[in-house]
Amino acid sequence: MSQINWHEEVLKRKEELLAKCKEFLSIESVLDESTAGAGAPFGRKIAEALEYMLNLAEQDGFKTLNVDGYAGHVEYGDGNELVGILSHVDVVPAGEGWTSPPFSPEIRDGKLYARGALDDKGPTMAAYFALKIVKELGLPLSKRVRLILGTDEESHWRCMMYYFEHEDMPAMGFTPDADFPIINAEKGLVDLKVVGLPDHEAEQSAEAEWTLIDFEAGQRVNMVPDFAIARIGGDGDVFELKEKVQDFLLTRRIQGYAEEADDHLKIVFKGRSHHGSEPDKGLNAALELARFMESIPLDPYGANYIRMINSLLVDGFFGEKLTIAMEDDKVGKLTVNPGVFGYKKGDQHFVRINVRYPISADSDDLLKIIENKVADYGMKITDLNHLPAHYCDPDHPLITTLSKVYEEQTGEKARLLAIGGGTYARVLDTGVAFGPLFPGKEETAHQKDEYIEVEDLLKATAIYAQAIYELAK
Repeated sequence: MSQINWHEEVLKRKEELLAKCKEFLSIESVLDESTAGAGAPFGRKIAEALEYMLNLAEQDGFKTLNVDGYAGHVEYGDGNELVGILSHVDVVPAGEGWTSPPFSPEIRDGKLYARGALDDKGPTMAAYFALKIVKELGLPLSKRVRLILGTDEESHWRCMMYYFEHEDMPAMGFTPDADFPIINAEKGLVDLKVVGLPDHEAEQSAEAEWTLIDFEAGQRVNMVPDFAIARIGGDGDVFELKEKVQDFLLTRRIQGYAEEADDHLKIVFKGRSHHGSEPDKGLNAALELARFMESIPLDPYGANYIRMINSLLVDGFFGEKLTIAMEDDKVGKLTVNPGVFGYKKGDQHFVRINVRYPISADSDDLLKIIENKVADYGMKITDLNHLPAHYCDPDHPLITTLSKVYEEQTGEKARLLAIGGGTYARVLDTGVAFGPLFPGKEETAHQKDEYIEVEDLLKATAIYAQAIYELAK
């Protein structure tokens, strides 16, 4: 057992840690390519969040580097070998329905609420203060430690690709961006866009009363959409259709409404957002709206789009409808999250889908099956992004060291976990995800009223401080 009382060291810095955390969380660091430019490839606010961390570290006497706005690092220690802690400063869009403004951090009942409190700005600040404690205690290290700050984790990971083209790969490392104890296995990730062209000859079995004008839902492919809207026009009975909407909402026990506009009827369904790695735990508003709209006689093109969603995606969170369902004993079941939907009459229509597959799966085979399925609806796969599955040997010194630290500080067994989420651990040759969410605690990442418990933030900081010291001493 280390003679240093790591938790006591964190408590000495508690007020400063929380103050800096609030400042950091106040920056609305959501991807915004409309404000992208030199030094800010993913938008001005993300660049501001990166600069905030690097400026803080510089003031505290660390070496820092900004790699063209794609990523940056904070470095401490000497030696040839490098230990990495990888976190990210970008966050997903806030969405609707927050109790307090998502970028005005607030502590209520011992919980720090803000977008990014849990994923991943709160843990980033915890890791930074952990490194700061090691530095301020003057502990001798034989390795360099780098806190590497990414900026595009919630989208396409272009930050890490660029960073590691210019900087060294750590010999080992962890990311504070998931669960405790230790995650050593992660599913493969495929993001794809299924696109249909307006000239596809869709079949129509009955006379169309309604025309689908547009259908929209979702902001990010790795979030369950909590809001969906469709507009339809035509000569059908509006009153009857509005009643039909209400009956469906009552039967399914979901929120929504239908209202008349100038030349169309607007139908809105409300769902429940959740992380795309667990699509069955949210309520996908778009899938529910498509489920309802299958009962409406639509024009050929609109009907084809709605039929595709129902045939391949509704009630298919584990790939059943796409005929790609599978699981293994390391990471469990394949999952499918349809995250973003777009249809406009006479224009291109699409669905963006996130597939997370077991380590044993062949991604090329999966894509061929999906490609064949969507082709039946005149659609094709575009905008493909792929991150292979990741696995770290349980006997590696990284895992044995982190296990020792976790068990000493918590008194609990350091079990190894597998997840469907994708973390920066997979960009490391040898890496794992390590906290900050403790066993049994509520997972609020990507949801409204995201929070981290203050005591858990402090506990995680202490664990990270000892981990840094043990890995680099």
